[in-house]
Amino acid sequence: MADEYLRLAYNGLRAKDKNFNAVFETHFDADLKSMEVVLQDIGRGFSIFFNNAFHTVNEKKKQLNGTYEPIVSVSTSKAFNTISIVVKDNGNGIPQKVVNKIFQPFFTTKPTSQGTGLGLSLSYDIIKAHGGEIKVETLSAEAAAQAGKEGEGTEFIIQLPLNQVKL
Repeated sequence: MADEYLRLAYNGLRAKDKNFNAVFETHFDADLKSMEVVLQDIGRGFSIFFNNAFHTVNEKKKQLNGTYEPIVSVSTSKAFNTISIVVKDNGNGIPQKVVNKIFQPFFTTKPTSQGTGLGLSLSYDIIKAHGGEIKVETLSAEAAAQAGKEGEGTEFIIQLPLNQVKL
């Protein structure tokens, strides 16, 4: 399912912007069993994470005029009774002052014509409704510059419990 929604997000952006191109990598745990979820809801949540990742790497590519290769990776794994889905990009990262706000309804860093600020809020609600949680790890361009590094992007870790999902 993650692979399908990743490809849909990528091809959707390519349909809007013929110049957009990015590498996307997948590392899926072959031993994962199926679990009961509301497919449309989880799919929508995944789409939001994937669209945001592709959007941010596309913006960074425009800023750097082709001197950068955009990469979005998605991996899945199982530990005990939890499935983890990790969505990682090598974009500019999220400034630390913004990280605590990104799941709030109507909060956005995008121009008005490009986002409503409801995507990550909706994704958060979907994951919580499935008994899961989301963690964010990021190194923004500004924090990286202070550390003498280049911005290293953002990683969303989505964890869903296998045995607690009751739908």
